[in-house]
Amino acid sequence: MAGQNKKVPLRKCTGCLEMKGKKEMLRILRTPEGEILMDETGRKNGRGAYLCRSMECFEKARKNKGLERSLKVKIPEETYESLKKEIESIEER
Repeated sequence: MAGQNKKVPLRKCTGCLEMKGKKEMLRILRTPEGEILMDETGRKNGRGAYLCRSMECFEKARKNKGLERSLKVKIPEETYESLKKEIESIEER
């Protein structure tokens, strides 16, 4: 048993459609109440969609409606703007 590799959970970015490790991606969440927010822990309850940690992928997902498809809900413009601000602050870190 010793020496077995642990399986890394992969997720698909809704922007660039690449498969990457879950830990290196951002999770956007639709809560059971219908609120859309960033899930820093990756453990909150609700439907999730994943994005690479780049503004480029966020813009692609916005343009091709990838987030709306993954979360199965229409996303208002102000929600996109607040997510954009959060992603910008994460990119600066």
